[in-house]
Amino acid sequence: MIQPLLEVLADADALARRAADLMVAAAVAKDGPFAVALSGGSTPKRLYQLLSAMSFPWARTHWFWGDERFVSADDPASNYRMTREALLSHVPVPADQIHPVPTTGLNPEEAAAQYEATLKAFHGAQHLAPDRPLFDVVLLGLGTDGHTASLFPGKPMLDERRRWVGATDDPHGAPRITLTYPALESSRETIFLVAGLDKRDRLREVLAADGRLPAARLQPQGTLRFLADRAAAGD
Repeated sequence: MIQPLLEVLADADALARRAADLMVAAAVAKDGPFAVALSGGSTPKRLYQLLSAMSFPWARTHWFWGDERFVSADDPASNYRMTREALLSHVPVPADQIHPVPTTGLNPEEAAAQYEATLKAFHGAQHLAPDRPLFDVVLLGLGTDGHTASLFPGKPMLDERRRWVGATDDPHGAPRITLTYPALESSRETIFLVAGLDKRDRLREVLAADGRLPAARLQPQGTLRFLADRAAAGD
């Protein structure tokens, strides 16, 4: 079992700054295409805002999403819309290197299949191998119920090991498209961003490898890092 690294930052802003620095360092250290799987939520939004003002190899970076609500690209709930407004519309990223989850003119299962095809075309292979990660960085959040991406407790998608992308129900809203464990785990660096007092108990349980929680079941190939603010980390 992979041993996670925990870094405790003073507050959510310091957490976002540390994440931005880690992303820049990882991108600069690698030659050739650099692939990122993005997360939604308020904490990543601050990270994206900071990253937009930093020196970054935009011209060779590809942007994907770890999950997405099945809503239009302009819907306020869209992870793509949030990322576009906070980051992508402010930096010189080639349009063909932005890979949002398709949500128009398809049903959720068709959207998942199409996004899996997009990932496979980028990866240049039909199967994932430990020596060739799909992503360089995967950004993830932690829900108060222990979910990550859109891998929710008790859902069939937790047991999916063949598909890279799947459709799932959101207990609180629209259907979602999510990368599965095999795709999320195929990364050189996985960074959980965890902020707020309401995450404290879940973070402790995930770090204790409580297998009942979807986030605790993630076993990435590369480094697994948790960045937490003081409110989430406690003592």
